[in-house]
Amino acid sequence: MASVIGGKALAPKAMVGELSRPGPHPVLRGELALVGLPGVVFTPASGTALPAVAFGHDWLQPAARYLGLLRHLASWGIVAAAPDTQRGPVGSHRGLAQDLRTALGVVSGVRLGGTARGAAVSVDPHKLGVAGHGMGAGSAVLAAAVPAADTRVQEVGEPYWEVGHGVAVQAVATIAITDTRPSAVEAARAVHLPGMHLGFGKDLVSPPAAGAELLDGAWAGESSLRTVKKATHLGLLEGRHWSDVLLDGKGEPATRTLVRALLTGFLLHRLGGDERYAAAFDAVVKGTEAGSG
Repeated sequence: MASVIGGKALAPKAMVGELSRPGPHPVLRGELALVGLPGVVFTPASGTALPAVAFGHDWLQPAARYLGLLRHLASWGIVAAAPDTQRGPVGSHRGLAQDLRTALGVVSGVRLGGTARGAAVSVDPHKLGVAGHGMGAGSAVLAAAVPAADTRVQEVGEPYWEVGHGVAVQAVATIAITDTRPSAVEAARAVHLPGMHLGFGKDLVSPPAAGAELLDGAWAGESSLRTVKKATHLGLLEGRHWSDVLLDGKGEPATRTLVRALLTGFLLHRLGGDERYAAAFDAVVKGTEAGSG
């Protein structure tokens, strides 16, 4: 359980204004491939007992299209990892879910960053979250739905990428979720964790009524539902990719800015225990429409 950080809760406008800008921490980039899992990890340059999130990509999308988001989270003191797996047309949703848990096992179980002079980064294993966009959002729900009893002790010499079962997810964020096989909506009935669900108002791939709203209605834990009114399905993405011709929408700076602020605030609040950012979960924010689960 995250310890509570004092301070008066910011008004929604002030929260978005603050968290839409880069945070105070210098950021380092690393590669999950160094421990056998393709993907990237961003960390603050130093810090101990930090929160961490594993982020799942949308259908066909490389992790490179989320680098700005991951860097932004790290600048606010959140270790952010993104597996670059299951990117084919029939990528496994369950496989990506396992890779998200594996990424959390890696960042919470190894020394991150650091130099010969000693500055290093560590993650608190009780401050772990999962998040994702589209297909990756559905896989994040599957990752969070792993029963608490499905844990085991790591054996001596066992690689981290064969673990992941033992991580304890504490919060979930979904962005423009598309359902998965097995169904993330059905899995949500077993997720007794705080969940922030962002739908995109102009999403023709997964409209809120067919995605975020269904998920919110099935969520077993405390749930926050919000629709970013002017966002399309691809609004969160950075750069260009050949798959853009297959999916509706385009990258939108305004969508990226707002989603970065809301996701950062949610994670700092629910994983980091910072009450200043409570508005990310339960307040009316300009440019969005709120719902309740």
